[in-house]
Amino acid sequence: MILPKSNRLTTEQLQEVTAIVTEFGCKIQPIVGAVRSIYAIVGDERDELMINRLEGLAYVERIDRIQSPFKLMDKRSDLASHRINLGGVTLGEELFVIAGVCTIDPKNPNYFYESAAAIKEAGANMLRGGVWKPRTNPYSFQGDVKSLDILMEGSRRTGLPVDTEVMEEGHIKLALDAGVTALQVGARNALNYSLLRAIGRAIAERDTAVLLKRSIHMGPINEFISAAEYIAAFGNPNVILCPRGTAPTLDGYRNHPDESITPLLKEKTWAPVVVDPSHSVGKAAYVPACALAAVAYGADGLCIESHVSPSHGIGDDPKQALTPEVLADTIAQAKQLWAIRRGVKVV
Repeated sequence: MILPKSNRLTTEQLQEVTAIVTEFGCKIQPIVGAVRSIYAIVGDERDELMINRLEGLAYVERIDRIQSPFKLMDKRSDLASHRINLGGVTLGEELFVIAGVCTIDPKNPNYFYESAAAIKEAGANMLRGGVWKPRTNPYSFQGDVKSLDILMEGSRRTGLPVDTEVMEEGHIKLALDAGVTALQVGARNALNYSLLRAIGRAIAERDTAVLLKRSIHMGPINEFISAAEYIAAFGNPNVILCPRGTAPTLDGYRNHPDESITPLLKEKTWAPVVVDPSHSVGKAAYVPACALAAVAYGADGLCIESHVSPSHGIGDDPKQALTPEVLADTIAQAKQLWAIRRGVKVV
């Protein structure tokens, strides 16, 4: 990791350091910050000759070497002080709640608009809505690009930033051009490294965040963090880790709830953790308890499915979406628990 003496390297300086590391089989990935930029050395940075040549440059303050599977997401990296701000909330400073419908129904947009208004009233900080949907059955509804306009109209009406899942490279530009605040990478694509690279490149100099869900097929914690490293290594460090249940399934639940991995993640990475209890358990009656468990384990936020009339939802909503009333109670209790964990007196 190269830290320059000034806020960022000039074009000529970047060309010089790039030429040096290229000689040793490495490359440079700039990480552009609002105040200061840093420059990751991608590759084996152990060659002392390369490091000596870089440290000898007059405009380089220092070189930090991190021998870790993830150089940028590691909590010892210079991104450790990086903070992600969404909708005026800095993750980690207060409980951040994302809520919304599983799938936006383009034939009945009012359900989304009514849900959006109620979700804001319930206390959520970000609105989610599925535009494109991964489906096991090829004949099931796969989403509709028309829903992107409905999503953004919901954002305009409520003033809430929005999150939606992208499943292929073509979706990225459509979502960014529409003004989506956070791109979601679903469990099926969390190991799709070409998509992760494309997202990192596309949003390298934007404030757009990425909500990276944990694949049900991921094993060790390092595999989850390394997937986030793909996005950061290609230019965007605004990655949020989202446990959402893994395999094998637990009888009665949709997946095996994994909110307990939060402290394990925080031992290794600075990235905020936002847990999805809806997909973890898959049944509305169990979601509030799973949400509170996630906060108790130290989650920075929650991603909860909610619909003003779950039985009229499409996708997973009829089974696992909370009504806005239950969502409001869950958020209120979660905020109380958040305060208790931080030693704040609850009135």
